[in-house]
Amino acid sequence: MDHDPMEHNDMPGAIAWVEGQWGAPGALRLPLDDRGLSLGDGVFETLLLRDGAPRALDEHLLRWQAGARLLQLPPPPDAQRLRPLVAEAVDRSGLRAGAVRLNWSAGGGGRGLDRPTPCTGRFWFGLHPHRPAHRPLRVVVSHQLRRQAGDPLGACKTLAYTQSVLARLEARQRGADDALLQSSDGSLCCGSSANLLLADPAGGWLTPPLSSGCLPGIMRGRGLALGLVREAVLPPALPGDRPALLLNSLDCRPLQPDGSDEARELFERLLAAGP
Repeated sequence: MDHDPMEHNDMPGAIAWVEGQWGAPGALRLPLDDRGLSLGDGVFETLLLRDGAPRALDEHLLRWQAGARLLQLPPPPDAQRLRPLVAEAVDRSGLRAGAVRLNWSAGGGGRGLDRPTPCTGRFWFGLHPHRPAHRPLRVVVSHQLRRQAGDPLGACKTLAYTQSVLARLEARQRGADDALLQSSDGSLCCGSSANLLLADPAGGWLTPPLSSGCLPGIMRGRGLALGLVREAVLPPALPGDRPALLLNSLDCRPLQPDGSDEARELFERLLAAGP
């Protein structure tokens, strides 16, 4: 998502950790043979830090672990290991509001597609300043990129995120903030890094089914569990007379000029639905 500029002069800077070392994200280094760097061979999660605590951590870890299994990676770190590290990052940085990114790669492995045996994995993470944004976005439907319906990789956040980068570049080049991606079946699927919600004429919100290729977002899942959202195949383009939102674990952004209050209310309700 396109985040609002950080205008809080009192907010400290970002911090990162890799292989026992703390420092600024730009100062730390990964080995050049890491398969996450060379091949995007790994999975990641991004979650909200509010009041110094990670939100929806258990749900994110379940998806992270499922993604690692799908990629046939060893299990990534669990909550028992992560909670003290995140708490130390908060203490070291002074950040109380931010975005935590957890990364898990196949580790080192030379060149080529075949993984080494055994595959040990490598973990690193970062904490960056962030507060949820609800400012409206201008979007276009991508002309270049689509999500593949039924793609099993749609179920996890792999380190290979080039499609989302190109989608965002296309949007900016066309004078918009973000791009909506269609599924290969022709229906709307998602934003470059968020689930798409379209107002349901019967009340609540509609979101594409997972079979479209969209990510099983954490906040999307909470909306479905609360009965605020239901799955439905969406049209190829947004109807001009119905509100729409882009939603992820960090932000909820309306796609119409007057939707900020509605987006904020939904986000806070979903955030309050779990720890």
